[in-house]
Amino acid sequence: MRMRVWAVALLFGLGVGAAVAQAPAQSQPASVPAGKMDGMNMGEGKTMDMSMCKCKCMDMGMDMGKGMEMAKGMDMGQGMAMKHGKDKPSAPPGPLKIGFGDKSAEWTPATLAALPHKTVSVYNEHAKACQTYSGVPLMDLLKLLGVPDKPHGKDLRFYLVAEGADGYQAVYSVAEVNPDVHDATVIVADALEGKGLADSGPLQLIASGEKLPARWVRNLVAVRVLAVQ
Repeated sequence: MRMRVWAVALLFGLGVGAAVAQAPAQSQPASVPAGKMDGMNMGEGKTMDMSMCKCKCMDMGMDMGKGMEMAKGMDMGQGMAMKHGKDKPSAPPGPLKIGFGDKSAEWTPATLAALPHKTVSVYNEHAKACQTYSGVPLMDLLKLLGVPDKPHGKDLRFYLVAEGADGYQAVYSVAEVNPDVHDATVIVADALEGKGLADSGPLQLIASGEKLPARWVRNLVAVRVLAVQ
């Protein structure tokens, strides 16, 4: 009896072991082994990732290189432009052109030097100093073109626009520059403290009696006499 029980148990154990041994073989896929597939996936993944990284790094390197070259070029270009702009001398002002109607005349420091000069002492609020200028009275130059020097009636409608080489403009009535009508003295100055004008020259319009030098047109290049309509 005991021998039969042991025999049954032995047969039962052998059957279970065989079933267990066959189960893994049936569940294993028939395709490429997992190890090989994993290796391919990992290898391909790594290759693709590395290639992408390499491309990205190359792109970034090219972008950074271009950016550095462009920045360097801009910096050098700007530096050169600033240097040239600083070193480049400004064009010298042309002759002084005075016009009245259909008449006009041109004056240079050399031609003005032959005319009678007048000296005026003024206080320059910007420089906070008293300054002495020498030049030709503007009215003397206007008279040569027929501007009335003894104005009355309709003559008082005349005014003038003084302009500098930089386009700066200031307006005076002709009566303001006429010593017979106004106390102020207005000259086309060509000297300051006995020397030629520096940055404000070669010619500058100077008017006495001004609280501010706003109408002292520097680098004077034009005076146009007009009439109020």
